[in-house]
This record gives sequence, C-alpha cells and structure tokens, in this order.
Amino acid sequence: MIPLAYESLLKALRAVDHTVVYVYALRFYGLYPILMSWVWISLSLFFRRRQEDTEMEMSGPAPMVSILVPAFAEAETIDDTIEALLKLDYPNYEVILVNDCSPDNTAEVVRQYLDDPRIRLLNKQVNEGKAMALNDALPMCRGEILVVIDADIIVSRDLLNYMVPHFAGTRVAAVTGNPRVRNRVSILQHLQAVEFSSIVSMQRRAQRVLGRVLTVSGAVFAVRRSALLELGGFTPHMATEDIDLTWRLQMKFWDVRYEPRAVVWMQVPLSLRELWKQRKRWARGLVQVLKRHREVPTNWKMRRMWPIFYESIFSILWSYVFVLMTSYWLISLAVGYAPRGVSPFPNFWGMMIATTCLLQLFIGAWVDRQYDPGIMWSFPEAVFYPVIYWMLMALITSFYTIPALFKKPPRVQTWRIRRGPA
Repeated sequence: MIPLAYESLLKALRAVDHTVVYVYALRFYGLYPILMSWVWISLSLFFRRRQEDTEMEMSGPAPMVSILVPAFAEAETIDDTIEALLKLDYPNYEVILVNDCSPDNTAEVVRQYLDDPRIRLLNKQVNEGKAMALNDALPMCRGEILVVIDADIIVSRDLLNYMVPHFAGTRVAAVTGNPRVRNRVSILQHLQAVEFSSIVSMQRRAQRVLGRVLTVSGAVFAVRRSALLELGGFTPHMATEDIDLTWRLQMKFWDVRYEPRAVVWMQVPLSLRELWKQRKRWARGLVQVLKRHREVPTNWKMRRMWPIFYESIFSILWSYVFVLMTSYWLISLAVGYAPRGVSPFPNFWGMMIATTCLLQLFIGAWVDRQYDPGIMWSFPEAVFYPVIYWMLMALITSFYTIPALFKKPPRVQTWRIRRGPA
C-alpha cells in the first residue's frame, strides 16, 4: 500500500508540474516582486528628487491644531508622549487625550498634566475602540486641522511645521507623517525598522507620484476636520480605521499627501506573537476596504484609485501563490521529485528576487537616513527579510484575507492590550 500511495503522490505532483496554471503561477511568482520593486524604487526616487526638499511655509497666522491621542492601557508610555507634545515648536495647538476605559491608571497619569491649558482629558467609561474614541473627541476640537497620534508616540519638535502647511491646498484632506522605530533591540525589531523605510515609506513616496496613497499611518496623520465630518467621522467597525479613512477621502476626490519630514518615533512589536496579531489586523482591514470599495475597477471616475486597488489585489494574490508554490515544492523535494522552477540550492530567479529585494531595502534605508540616522545600523539584519520575514508576511496574508472577505465585522472594533503602533 505504501509504494502505491507513493506512486500516486508522484503522479499527482507531476500532473501539477505540467499544467498551464503552474507555468503562469511560476512566472507570476518570479516576475511580480521584481517588477514592483523597480516601480517603487524609481517612483520613490523621483519623489525624493522633485518634491521632498520643497520648502513649505504658512501664509498668515498659524491655524489652530487639535492633537488627538486615543489611549487604552498606555500608562507606561503616555507620560513620554505628553512630554514630547508639550515641547512642540508651534504656537497654536491643543492636546486632547481620550482614555477609552483603560484597565490601568492611564487617566491618572494624564491628570498630572491638566494644569497646562493645552491639555484636556476625555475619560470614557466604556471601551469602544480607537475609531469611537476619536469620534467622541471631535466635538471638543477647536482646530480645523486635527492631528491623530498613538499614545506611545514621541513626536519631533517640528512635526506640525511640516504637516500644517500642506492644508493651504484647498483639496488637501489629510497628510500622513513618517513613523520611525525607536525600540530596536531584537532582530525582529530591526527588520521592522528597515521595513518602515524600505517598504512603507518607499511605497508612500511612489504612490504620491501616482496620485493616490494606500493609507495614512495610524501612528501619525493630520486630517481636515470638515472633510472628516463630511464623511461622518471614523468608521467603528473597520479593523483599520486609517486605511478606511484614506480610501473614503480619496473616493470623494480629496487629496492625501505624504510628508516624510514629519517624523515621529514609535514602538513596534517585540515578539513574533505581537507582530502576528498586528499584521493579522492589517490584512483583515485591507480586505474590508477592498470589499467596501469593490466598485472601483468598473468606475471610470475612480481611475486614479486603480493603481493602489490592483496592486493590493495582486500583492494578496502573490502571497497565496508564494505559500502554495513553496508548499508544493517542499512536498515534491521531500518525496524526491524536482518540479520546474525549484532547486534545493539558490537558482537564478531566487537570487534575482532576493537581490532585488535587498536593493530595495538598501535604497529605502539610504533615502530615509536623513530622518533616521541610525537606520543603516539595522540594515545588516535585512538579509533575513526575503528569507524569513517575507514568508511570515505571506503566511499572515494568506491565512486571514479570505476569512475577512466573508466574515461580518463586529459593530465596533474594540481595543486589545498590545505593544506596537496601531
């Protein structure tokens, strides 16, 4: 029976190897990451050369800015966050901290700062999640420009001086900042530091050249209050309120920009378990947004959204192809069969993909080094990115996108105790 089962398995593996689907999947597997890497590299360098050093100055008096800081179980970090906010080099702002029924003494820490007229506290008695916390704070805001930051963020002194001038443009609804990793202890955290320069930041530069961005950063972004109220505020049931807000604004033809000079310092997950939970939510949130705006590919008026819509679809599809092809190859090699495109040793295409990935990581880190002088010290860990980290991200995407497509989201997305950016 065992030889018969073995022969049947070999026959099935050979059958897969000779299908047209396998041939096209193999090409997609190899060509897509190389092609997109060069797209991101070229467009981001174009942005860096043509737009990044453009000086923007405010005309007239500095407008009032309301800084919103939603918090849940952040007693250990919120003290440093407030201290940094009070040192902002900007003459006209307020800080509204929203304690969303934290189980710790977050509210008590904030109360120590209430003698400063710039600090106010909204102390909620029911945990309703980040989106509802922000919505509840909107009536308290005196500024037309709202800046949202996480409760574990350390802002740079000139943050508002770089973000606010963008709103002189009448069609600008939001500006996303440049979050940098400050807790670099483990290899995993160094990889995330490189990722935020070479994947997240690079893609935002490139997407700005294309005219639409995938998302503002939940860790730090500014939004025009009137535009936000026009949409009805933040959506409580979406897993990622930042992606959802970005798409809804752009669907209304508002402009969303990226300002790399608006630097903040954030904490990222320390453990693999924390990272998995964070990226699970990101994957679910993206699928929810794609589902919500599934009319984009057939709507000519939404054609400027096509690049980010299709790139999101193809990146998800590539993750599934990556996981399925790798699983197929591992099974084949385990039973002594070598299908087309696979080798137990690095082959041409494997080396091409890895080299292109590392080149993108290097260029991204090199471009962002002026905002994060220590980023190049994290680059040696980048060798693990195409081997381990890439596979981890593909697994998370393939595990959770299809369930998110069919699962009905809860009424509100409540907080979970975590460490790392929202």
